[in-house]
Amino acid sequence: MSTIRELLVELTGTTEYADQVGDDVDLAASGIDSGDLVRLVLLVEQRLGVEITAEDMEGLHTIADYERFVAEHSSVAGATGGA
Repeated sequence: MSTIRELLVELTGTTEYADQVGDDVDLAASGIDSGDLVRLVLLVEQRLGVEITAEDMEGLHTIADYERFVAEHSSVAGATGGA
């Protein structure tokens, strides 16, 4: 299970939602409300150490978007010593 899917399980309290949603399905259109999306961003920041700005959030719609964003920004943080 992908990292973002694991966070969705934590967020929703069930594996059903995370298992049903395809990687390229818009999360908001699949039943996640705006409050849950904000909580997902907070979980990503807390658990994965990747900062997501409000501007970044505008481009994050799917699990694949989040996975790609985390992968790109995790490697940047690691290469710059976390700065």
